[in-house]
Amino acid sequence: MLLRWEQKDLAETSKVSLPTIKRLEGQLGPIRANPVTVAAIERAFADAGLVLIPENWGGSGVRLAKRLKRSRT
Repeated sequence: MLLRWEQKDLAETSKVSLPTIKRLEGQLGPIRANPVTVAAIERAFADAGLVLIPENWGGSGVRLAKRLKRSRT
């Protein structure tokens, strides 16, 4: 939501197939996937400016690390 991406945007950016993204998004609880797939998704989010916050006393989450560049039209 923070990036305003759809599943296809994550698939294109991470180079992970759209069916895999859909399957992972439908899972409850921690992601169960190949570590290479998880790393590709995490890298795509990090490159887009998201910081993944690990589980701690307040729970896990995400935040934007930097402002997104918006194209002017």
